[in-house]
Amino acid sequence: DVPFINISAHTGEGIDLLLETLETISEVNEYKANPNRYAIGAVIESKVDKNIGGVASFLIQNGTLRIGDPVVVGHSFGKIRTMKNDIGESIVEAGPSTPVEVTGINENPSAGDKFMAFETESEAKKVAEKRKNIEKSKYKKDVISLDDLFKKIEGGQKVINVVLKADVRGSEEAVKNALEKIEVKDVKVKVIRSGIGIITESDVVLANASDAIIIGFNVVPSHITKEIAKEYNVDIRLYTIIYKLVEEMELAMQGMLEPEYEEKIIGNVEIRKIFKFSKIGNIAGCYVTDGIVKNNSNVRIIRDGVVVSDDKIASLQKGKENAKEMKKGFECGITLENFNDIKEGDTLEVYELVEVKNG
Repeated sequence: DVPFINISAHTGEGIDLLLETLETISEVNEYKANPNRYAIGAVIESKVDKNIGGVASFLIQNGTLRIGDPVVVGHSFGKIRTMKNDIGESIVEAGPSTPVEVTGINENPSAGDKFMAFETESEAKKVAEKRKNIEKSKYKKDVISLDDLFKKIEGGQKVINVVLKADVRGSEEAVKNALEKIEVKDVKVKVIRSGIGIITESDVVLANASDAIIIGFNVVPSHITKEIAKEYNVDIRLYTIIYKLVEEMELAMQGMLEPEYEEKIIGNVEIRKIFKFSKIGNIAGCYVTDGIVKNNSNVRIIRDGVVVSDDKIASLQKGKENAKEMKKGFECGITLENFNDIKEGDTLEVYELVEVKNG
């Protein structure tokens, strides 16, 4: 009772027959939708756009979705801010069976999450909070760090839980597949939730509740999220190269993780103006928002919560004079060694590699 149709995107073979068959099946089974109700449907995919933030693709299965509608997606919520159809045109409403790209959701949902529109934003928020609390209650309240994995394994734990966040969907899938293929002495890695975008407070709460560590690939947590992670004692590990991530995880699972250096965040800098010079490239006019910034320090360039590059400070200036370091509350000029595509609004996360003394 399941039709089988040969199709080819390359030659176009079978496409007309496929559409006819779908139409016939819908008529025979009397599949119907009501456009005169609040929309429900599913998430096809989501991503983080560097210019507009979180973007989600919905498939409307019933009802009509309109600009301004409050929606719940999984345990996230929001208000539809913009909506585009499948050819990129801005629209104000979309009916059943329509795929749309929307903005306005407070977190990036996962593919397959269900969405539902509501009459009021308060009602949507209430439902989202209820769903979030139900999800939290499913997990026990232990905590774990990567350095403790081997102890846990010796104690009989056979599955290592991971909350994964990446910059784009392709990276997320690649890292997830790489992690779940690791097997050391019958111990496996289980990615309990993965998504794209910056590491959020809800990721920390989930990791705390599910005995998991957080892995960020080309993304970083905000300063507030770091503080919450410290409070919950949740371990966050950040990577930009997949094989380094896999290698470190394997070493941890074998009880051989002996890092020679530990990363220490010493300051945060906000780029407020760009000065362009043909001979030396771009100079960033900066304001130190937290801690200190030192000349020759390592820095991550962060744009909309996504790491766009990892570099080193080539020069640090106070006015026209060179400076060794600048403290919180001061303005300064910074040039980077290799990355020249800096923009106003970018932030620099300044860090040092501190040697860890074993024993």
